[in-house]
Amino acid sequence: MPDTRSALPDQRPLLPIWAAIAVAAGSGPILDAAFPDGNWWPLAYVGIALVLVALIGRRAGTGALVGFIAGLSFYLCHIEWASLFLGFLPMTALSVLESLFFALGALTITLAYRWLPRAFPSATGRLLLLPVVVAGLWTAREAIASVWPYGGFAWGRVALSQSESPIRELFGWLGISGVSFVMVLLVALTIECVRSAELRKVAIAVLAAGVVLVVPAWPTPTDGSMRVLAVQGNGPAGYFDEREYGDLLRAQLEATQPFVGEDVDVVVWPEGASEYSPLTTQVGANAFDDVSETFDAPLIGWAVTERGEQIFNTSILWKAGEGQLDYYDKQHPIPFGEYVPDRAFWRPFAPDLIDLIGREYTPGTTDTVYDVDGVMVGVNICFDISDDTILGNSVRDGAQVIFAQSNNGDFGYTDESVQQLAIARIRAMEFGRSVVNVSTVGTSAVIGPDGVTINELDDHTVGGMLNDVPLSSAVTPAAVAGKWIEWLASALGLAGLAIAGFRIRSSRASQRK
Repeated sequence: MPDTRSALPDQRPLLPIWAAIAVAAGSGPILDAAFPDGNWWPLAYVGIALVLVALIGRRAGTGALVGFIAGLSFYLCHIEWASLFLGFLPMTALSVLESLFFALGALTITLAYRWLPRAFPSATGRLLLLPVVVAGLWTAREAIASVWPYGGFAWGRVALSQSESPIRELFGWLGISGVSFVMVLLVALTIECVRSAELRKVAIAVLAAGVVLVVPAWPTPTDGSMRVLAVQGNGPAGYFDEREYGDLLRAQLEATQPFVGEDVDVVVWPEGASEYSPLTTQVGANAFDDVSETFDAPLIGWAVTERGEQIFNTSILWKAGEGQLDYYDKQHPIPFGEYVPDRAFWRPFAPDLIDLIGREYTPGTTDTVYDVDGVMVGVNICFDISDDTILGNSVRDGAQVIFAQSNNGDFGYTDESVQQLAIARIRAMEFGRSVVNVSTVGTSAVIGPDGVTINELDDHTVGGMLNDVPLSSAVTPAAVAGKWIEWLASALGLAGLAIAGFRIRSSRASQRK
């Protein structure tokens, strides 16, 4: 073990404040390039490293400033697509909100870099405890921002950049938060090895001993298949698209027509596929009946539904002659997109935007699983795919396959749809389930439980995907323990920081006596 004094780092910042701000500003575009559409996944590690290097040695205030700038530069790039629907100002407001979380997380990481080496002045403290605490604090920040406020915003977690990277097999073991933890841990560990000559010797010794961690894919045995027809109608589904009433349903029916005569177990339409609810209009009921009867199979369609004074974004399981067999109301409507929380408070800040959102979707309380002729199907709607709880509940409730119904019409040719598809691919690997991701305009794809694309449609084209989709009932470790892994990683970070702070305070108190 090296002399503990040699492991104690210089407490001065690695970078002057002006350089730290510049590095933080540059980290955002680099980190964003790791996600689709760029998909240069190694850049995620570069982006994380730049943020951490800019934070080392800073005081709390400048650490928070550096974190805010890093977060803002990332989100302004990463969710630029939101400006197409919401406009530049609301998109910027969302980016600022997420950057405040980033700043808070950076503040805690800054304190970790100041406190941990002083509280645990050894090579073990530097090589083990410090990287674990830094990764845990990063994970905690992502976890909190993903669920709060107003249900949170889970977009942009660093693990979501790794859908096609060599560590993708980890999703089935650790879930999304677990992979984020591992990514930051590797970067933080590398930084400490570079910073300390003594720790470089330790790292070289470990590599020389041939200690290499290889994680196999979680085995996902399949138990049969389901013949699924998923239809991308490419209708004018955007909020501001010009259309006549009925154009959406007409486009969806026309896209479904070429597959008449095929043997099908279920037909799946996307969110936004029809203006007509089959529950309240004869036109909608007739259309749903015709599709189900023509294919002699249930239709999983979609509609805006009303119950009393409440309005829901609803996926509907429909069968000719029987009508609605089951339904799922979207549990996580998008704030300031599908409803306005605390409308009276927010309206003065952006009255034009707030008044534009006249329809208020109510969060659903129904379960997310359908029984489709003996096959348990998990359903989710659009941004639900990024919600860990919703997807996890589907699998734990017995879903053998996941259908993700989406309307990406509001985001044009931006990166939003491919970012969403990457999340769907990660969910397939995380839960060991095939995912049928069907959108009004794309990107629509069928993904196997191993994350491999079975079929895919080009964006903004009319078409359908007819495939025998593998089913599975096996449960991955991530499905069982994913949320516990997130809590454990976060607890390690927060508890480690608190213990370090307590030890430093106790040491100071002892010295004063």
